[in-house]
Amino acid sequence: MILGRVCGTVVCTRKDNSLIGMKFLVVEELALDTKKPTGNHVVAVDAVGAGASENVLVVSGSSARLTERTLKKPVDAAVCAIVDEVVFDSERS
Repeated sequence: MILGRVCGTVVCTRKDNSLIGMKFLVVEELALDTKKPTGNHVVAVDAVGAGASENVLVVSGSSARLTERTLKKPVDAAVCAIVDEVVFDSERS
């Protein structure tokens, strides 16, 4: 899984029929330790209703085709969760 932040959308006027009605998001990867952008980006199908600037988890490969919305669809990356918080054991009180 990749921790990332939604930073844009991809608009497609023509796409495979199985993808009609699906939203494509540009997600910038965040480093786990600093939570700062790494400079890497991925286009992912939105399976959970994520919005602009939200932190999300992205799955890729065959796992991207296992969400309820992406089952058996031609996708290689999917937003599967909206992240509320990332906490390391060392940060707990």
